[in-house]
Amino acid sequence: MENKITNTGTATVTIDGKSYELPIMKGTMGAPGIDVRSLYKQTGHFTFDPGYTSTCSTESQITFINGNEGQLLYRGYDIEDLAENSTFLEVAYLLINGELPNQQQNTKFTNTITSHTMLHDQIEHFFNGFRRDSHPMAMMCGTVGALSGFYHDDTHTTVDAARDMAIHRLIAKIPTIAARAYKYSIGQPTVYPDNSLSYAENFLKMCFSVPAEPYKVSPTIARAMDKIFILHADHEQNASTSTVRLAGSSGANPYACIASGIACLWGPSHGGANEACLKMLQEIGTVDRIPEFIARAKDKNDPFRLMGFGHRVYKNFDPRSRVMQKVAHEVLDELDISNPILDVAKELEKIALEDEYFVSKKLYPNVDFYSGIVLSALGFPTSMFTVLFSLARTVGWISQWNEMLEDPSQRIGRPRQLYSGAEPRVYTPLNKR
Repeated sequence: MENKITNTGTATVTIDGKSYELPIMKGTMGAPGIDVRSLYKQTGHFTFDPGYTSTCSTESQITFINGNEGQLLYRGYDIEDLAENSTFLEVAYLLINGELPNQQQNTKFTNTITSHTMLHDQIEHFFNGFRRDSHPMAMMCGTVGALSGFYHDDTHTTVDAARDMAIHRLIAKIPTIAARAYKYSIGQPTVYPDNSLSYAENFLKMCFSVPAEPYKVSPTIARAMDKIFILHADHEQNASTSTVRLAGSSGANPYACIASGIACLWGPSHGGANEACLKMLQEIGTVDRIPEFIARAKDKNDPFRLMGFGHRVYKNFDPRSRVMQKVAHEVLDELDISNPILDVAKELEKIALEDEYFVSKKLYPNVDFYSGIVLSALGFPTSMFTVLFSLARTVGWISQWNEMLEDPSQRIGRPRQLYSGAEPRVYTPLNKR
């Protein structure tokens, strides 16, 4: 990985009257960071940063977020431009390789992914071991981790060809696994991949077709699905991406690393936001009850929160939500759905964009608000929302994992702690306690 980090000066840390100089490092964009790698050696002190929210854990060239400006870039390309003009596999190629593919590269990459969509027949048998009411994310986590038992050569991550094969297999097979988990959870037969279809079309067919009748994928719905995948493909060093990198730093095989990312994403504070948003809309129930819940959201003494508004990183409009807003309206128009929950969502969106309380606090509808609505309209149960998220994010995870392996400064992750437990004490034998 080419180093584009520059040293822009030093920061002085004073401890017990003694000063120490630490380099200030600057990337191509974003806030600079103070290099504290030598801090302990120089001072005997660590930094304390629970959640690592003020710590740069790595150098990366993949994704950039400017939360104040509402900006998200994949390899320098604006997310809105990519969503409007590109395809998910084209974006996958970009994230992995650093540049958009030319026509020949795009065709070759698409054909390679398409040729690996089938699951090994013994992997198909895995699903029969799950209870029928198993959460689809449990099936995703277990099955993706088990892929390492089928593709032993891919685990040799020091070999470029093996790494490439693992990357291609993961991108190709994740939709098949996701669709299989969905079909199993609803008691329908497996629908095998159709390699004549695009990535999104194939996934929709595997989820919603049945052997008993023909199925035709709507181009509008397929394009919407493709955009959803693009919008969720990567989001810098979030919890699940950091988990993948931390697992990968030990030399763990790529399938285990991605399974660890899926496990982390399953947490309701990370991947479950769109599900929580939809549950909130269902709780409101009808348009006439919206004023009641708006009042509750404004009441500081009421614990109720409007889900799907504002964002931890974006202090402005979430750029992904602008695309998802358009996708939501296209999908709802295409399906011509009459649903009181969707009526609630439309009215709540209108209020949030106009109400002074929301506008002043920059509580704009975020990507989770719209994605929950769209996925529900498409027919996915809420249990599948995080599965779809993990399907898309696999591309980002595997790109970050690949970049990590090429970083000469990469070391096994080893966070430190402030110990607050008991001081040294003498052991008392059991019979004297």
